[in-house]
Amino acid sequence: MNTIKINKALIADAERLQTIGRITFSETFATNNSDENMIKYLNESFAIEKLTAELQNKDSHFYLAELEGKVIGYLKLNTGEAQTEMKDKNALEIERIYVLKEFHGKKVAQELYNQALQKGEEIKADYIWLGVWVNNFRAVSFYTKNGFVEFGTHIFKLGDDEQTDLMMKKVLK
Repeated sequence: MNTIKINKALIADAERLQTIGRITFSETFATNNSDENMIKYLNESFAIEKLTAELQNKDSHFYLAELEGKVIGYLKLNTGEAQTEMKDKNALEIERIYVLKEFHGKKVAQELYNQALQKGEEIKADYIWLGVWVNNFRAVSFYTKNGFVEFGTHIFKLGDDEQTDLMMKKVLK
């Protein structure tokens, strides 16, 4: 496989981000959720207006994984007030790491995670935290392998379905 490039997403990348976000979220969760809940979530979470606002937020950071000019995955990080829950100024949230299914097992997620570590060092974060669906065994295993430990749970709402996420963190300092 050729070299994967990780590039910071710009406002001009909103449509590419929307496309990769919708595809990878569907690939990951469509079989476990109703069509209605998936459509509602995809339309709300990946609306161009919402993505553009997030790309303009100084506390949100998107990165695209590209191979031969094709976006194959992405990463969304949050600092400060953009964090979805904890809002700790000394923390970095990984809100999303998603990779096209055909590239699973090819170290793309690891490259995106390495970008998160780099950002954590850059901002001098004490720790990185995230929420991951309890039934997303592949992701839970990935984060555990990378040194994350569970510290609680929270509810993630997908449409009208309340799902349990594991809260995990990795201390950096």
